[in-house]
Amino acid sequence: MDLPELGNNLLNRVPPRLLSTAERYLKNIPLLRERLEKETDSMLAGMEGGLKPYRGQTPTFETLPSKGLSREDVLKQMEELRAKEEDRWKDGYVSGAVYHGDSGHIDFLNRVYAINSQANPLHADLWPSATKFEAEVVAMTAHMLGAAEANAGRAPDEHICGALSSGGTESIMLAMKTYRDWAHDTKGITRPEMVAPSSAHPAFDKAAHYFGIKMVRVPVGPDYRADVKATRKAITRNTIVLIGSAPGFPHGVIDPIEELSELARKRGIGFHTDACLGGFVLPWARKLGYPVPEFDFRLPGVTTMSADTHKFGYAAKGTSVVLYRGTALRSFQYFTATEWPGGIYFSPTFSGSRPGALIAAAWASLVSTGEEGYLDATKRILEAADVIKRGIRAIPGMHVLGEPLFVIAFGSDDVNIYKVMEHMGEKGWSLNGLHKPAAVHLCVTQRHTQPGVAERFLEDLKAAVEHVRAHPEEKGTMAPVYGMAGTVPFRGLLSDLLKKYMDLIYKV
Repeated sequence: MDLPELGNNLLNRVPPRLLSTAERYLKNIPLLRERLEKETDSMLAGMEGGLKPYRGQTPTFETLPSKGLSREDVLKQMEELRAKEEDRWKDGYVSGAVYHGDSGHIDFLNRVYAINSQANPLHADLWPSATKFEAEVVAMTAHMLGAAEANAGRAPDEHICGALSSGGTESIMLAMKTYRDWAHDTKGITRPEMVAPSSAHPAFDKAAHYFGIKMVRVPVGPDYRADVKATRKAITRNTIVLIGSAPGFPHGVIDPIEELSELARKRGIGFHTDACLGGFVLPWARKLGYPVPEFDFRLPGVTTMSADTHKFGYAAKGTSVVLYRGTALRSFQYFTATEWPGGIYFSPTFSGSRPGALIAAAWASLVSTGEEGYLDATKRILEAADVIKRGIRAIPGMHVLGEPLFVIAFGSDDVNIYKVMEHMGEKGWSLNGLHKPAAVHLCVTQRHTQPGVAERFLEDLKAAVEHVRAHPEEKGTMAPVYGMAGTVPFRGLLSDLLKKYMDLIYKV
């Protein structure tokens, strides 16, 4: 163990609050601050070329052109850029990102979008088609996730209901905002808390940050699933909601939703199943005979869910569904304004105007795919995932984390997994690096069910592992960054780096 690594290990044992205080003090020392800024700027400079590959190749606009470009020129430029970018995901080199990708399906959704490009559900009187499509997408998704069983014998206002959002993050944030307002109104809670496993999506942290909710993170067990005992201990009188994932993004495993949601039900608090990734896979996997534990509204303790139509629902990018157990709970999601001189105003989600074309595309994807289509797609995805899991386990020194279905996290006992990921990147693969523990994952989609893709992945992975094992002296370019991100104890430094990275993205 070298000196910097030893120092990091010692610092990681220091309580986070003390580390944060020490970090603020150190950053106020001019010489140290200048050194940190220099190191950060140097690191980002090395990334800029990869982030801005079109500089010098296409026209750049920092001001409006004095005369508008012809539509033909605009379309030509866009076609050229699309051609440069689509090969990797079309050929299955990308983890997640594009979940369907068939040209016929894309062309179909593009036609649907064009037909509905002016639609806006904010003006329900002008575009009742948009509200029709949204209501039906919500109903179909709810039915897929156990609404029939949950609704049986209950009054209509207790039925599973919901809304469309712009994506999984908004669905999660809407649900958390709803719980905050519900707990304040019905329980008088003014210092709300949520309890989530360490593996739950950062969208929950974003919701906590935006809405003044205290985030309480609990560990996962050796199987990478939420720890029920730790969750029980973390509940206080201010807890408004517990969270579980089906599956979690990092490791692809399903949290013990049945136990967690029952714990929430007995305590009289909410429970949210984050099924953004699995909502359109797990119901069909269960029908195909795969071991899928209960995770949806069939469990009485589950009070909200999120499921992304733009992932394995195969809709165009920009839609997700958030579901509620009853209209009374959903009403806390809504916003109304009754005193505005411009008239009465109301909106169901964060946005005012919303793209009716994307809602229509979600509806079109669901009704054109149908149960048979989702079953077939899920079967092919899970079969490809099984091939990949077996292949990874067969590579000496490699292992799969937990027991995932289609999001496969893998690590190594004897090689630097980030160097392996970087070497895979050199072969064209775009994979996701994970921390705590160091690992990499591949989210299997329909792109990976194409002939030979799973086999190509395993061949390249085996070669990458062998290369890294044979060349331990190679540092790589991005591998040290991933390693630093996973081990550096001063998390504020990493946050500053990420903010500067985002500044770089916005640079023309």
